[in-house]
Amino acid sequence: MTSPVTLPLWLFLLILLFAAVTFASHFLFPSVRWFLRRRLENAVSELNKRLKRPIQPFKLARRMDTVRRLVYDPDVAQAIADHAQATGIREDVAAEKAERYAREIVPGFSAFTYFSFGTRAARWLSQSLYRVRLTNPNDDALEAVPDDSTVIFVMNHRSNMDYVLVTWLVAERSALAYAVGEWARVWPLRSLVRAMGGYFIRRRHNNPLYRKVLARYVQMATENGVTQAVFPEGGLSRTGGLGKPKLGLISYILDGFTPGTSRDVVFVPVALNYDRVMEDRNLIEAQKGGTAGFRFSLLPIFRYLRRQIWHRITGKFHRYGYAAVSFGDPLSLTDFLNTDRPDQPAALGTALMDRIAAVTPIVPVPLVAHALRDGAVTADGLDAAIQTRIARAEAKGVGVHLARDDLRYTIEAGLRALEERGFIDRDKDPNAITVTERGKPVVDYYAASVAHLLDEERLEDAAE
Repeated sequence: MTSPVTLPLWLFLLILLFAAVTFASHFLFPSVRWFLRRRLENAVSELNKRLKRPIQPFKLARRMDTVRRLVYDPDVAQAIADHAQATGIREDVAAEKAERYAREIVPGFSAFTYFSFGTRAARWLSQSLYRVRLTNPNDDALEAVPDDSTVIFVMNHRSNMDYVLVTWLVAERSALAYAVGEWARVWPLRSLVRAMGGYFIRRRHNNPLYRKVLARYVQMATENGVTQAVFPEGGLSRTGGLGKPKLGLISYILDGFTPGTSRDVVFVPVALNYDRVMEDRNLIEAQKGGTAGFRFSLLPIFRYLRRQIWHRITGKFHRYGYAAVSFGDPLSLTDFLNTDRPDQPAALGTALMDRIAAVTPIVPVPLVAHALRDGAVTADGLDAAIQTRIARAEAKGVGVHLARDDLRYTIEAGLRALEERGFIDRDKDPNAITVTERGKPVVDYYAASVAHLLDEERLEDAAE
């Protein structure tokens, strides 16, 4: 027992390595994880004191715990059995598929990533690209939302910048959980989106089992008070105007809600508008070609960043004009269900889109584009047309964001933004404004974002 044993050096080093790994995995790593988790819990506790809506424990739970909770949910278990029977596969195979779906959907929220990096980066990016304005904060209405309710921000979807803008604008209230499409499931966005609390959803190639797993996750998050952000239109607007609501996530929330016993859900409408949507030409081409969307690729982003960095170095860079955000009146789901409505999901979607439409910000380029779309081709005619539109908006209780509070500067800012991109021409006659052939679809696109507020016939319909 005490006799010496001779070993080759490589084998002795291998044994030491295995011993070190075993010690680390069984003693060192658990202690370090416990220490770091305690530090994180204390940091989150201090952070929650500053937030108007504290981060819920469900959001802070370990990702795999939430995955298991989702897979073993009774409704999901029944969906697994139904899927196995419908497809002729074993239940354990169907259960593995459900777990794969759950791993795909469930985020791994990191409060450090969200508040220390995400919101700061979002603020820097937003303000470096746009002059950001909060045109209607609606603070009194938002402050009146009960603390024990689940808040869901519902927004129109103009650009992928929407995520960035709203993230930092509501950072003092809470951390948002976004439903993100398949376009973001690319490296390195995938890990960042999960750490920011976003959950991925498939818009195609799904099945009843996937939809049940997704529905139960959304319902669990809602039941546990997780603040969420939802785009009722589903995808980016191809026309520039508001689209019809797609009722997927909204119907999941509605199906999981029981008046009187469930935590109340309060929808907060958020409307966004831009002087320039970075994806505008891609969206217009997608609409013109009749395609459902366009393929996401990181290559154009890298090209874009390279160009912007060069413009900054050479002093040619300037921001894209205004990006405006406005908050509408909250809608309580309990109050909504107390009214007699034959088709609740459709009626809820319509009511939310109506509230978003009512507070859509009007910024210089859409305002000018709407006047140009209707044939205002002289400087004097454009001034008169825009003053008429401002009067229409004010009659509906909608404010127009004037650049530097100056109407003349607002008009010039809108014209300059379109002229620099070659969409209008003023070279031949300074008093004549001509929309170029390549500019017509772009002018229509931006005009559509405010048409529901500025069209004369729509104003008459609203008055009736």
